[in-house]
Amino acid sequence: MSVPIVYHHDYVVPLPDSHRFPMSKFRILYELLLADGLVTPERTFAPTLPPTEWLELVHDPAYIQAYYTGTLDPRAQRRIGLPWSPELVNRTRIALGGSILTAKLAIEHGIACNTAGGTHHAFANMGSGFCIFNDLAIASRVIQKLGLAKKILIVDLDVHQGDGTAAIFQQDPSVFTFSMHCEINFPSKKQTSDLDVPLREGMEDAEYLKTLSEYLPDLLSQVKPDLVLYDAGVDPHISDRLGKLALTNTGIFDRDLYVLDTCVSQGYPIACVIGGGYAEDIPSLVYRHSLLHRAASEIYCRHKL
Repeated sequence: MSVPIVYHHDYVVPLPDSHRFPMSKFRILYELLLADGLVTPERTFAPTLPPTEWLELVHDPAYIQAYYTGTLDPRAQRRIGLPWSPELVNRTRIALGGSILTAKLAIEHGIACNTAGGTHHAFANMGSGFCIFNDLAIASRVIQKLGLAKKILIVDLDVHQGDGTAAIFQQDPSVFTFSMHCEINFPSKKQTSDLDVPLREGMEDAEYLKTLSEYLPDLLSQVKPDLVLYDAGVDPHISDRLGKLALTNTGIFDRDLYVLDTCVSQGYPIACVIGGGYAEDIPSLVYRHSLLHRAASEIYCRHKL
């Protein structure tokens, strides 16, 4: 039995050829996972569109409607960085559904992985940095509303601080936010997570993994979450266009393996989203994203989940 994977063909919509957001990676990632036997169609779960009321657990209703209808003011739209279209609205909503479904599956199976997600720069009333609505925050609140979890830990290892997530949960002790990110990178103005670990530019595998190991076990013991949401961004990679760290493929894989094993071995279910990753070499980028699913498959089998 393979680890549950969440995917929908609407994760990909057209963008201008010159746009730097690598939209095609979601489809190519799923195709790679199928080709390498890491997922089967029978263990692929397709999300549905979440009701607007679920988005309103996190986001301002006026902001939601303005985005749905394409009536955001130009400055707010530019801050998002993605050209508005009805197709992108649908894609954004189905990706939210994917992260919610991934969280549900993780609670049921111990581990589950989305093939999208990680929109941690979205605030309650605005989008930013390719992030429109915050899937980590919405999944957290929906899972709590459904009574499936009370305490949630968000482990954000994208190279950029999860500023939107931090701001959303600043006054909410039921969700603990942990962000380990490059200190001198977007966003220029950082928010305050429950725990921020800023990293020096150019940090390599060994120092990165040592730093992570100094925080994660204690965090789990302290928070004792009913669910861990893991943003496994691959933009700490040395070849990433928008990252400033220097992890290798081995470092990314070892990071994911460590996070997953540390959580699962202590009985904490973990829902994974792929987070950021930016490169002109799409096949190499997609392989980096697949390291999460390869690590999840190994841990899923190791612990006989």
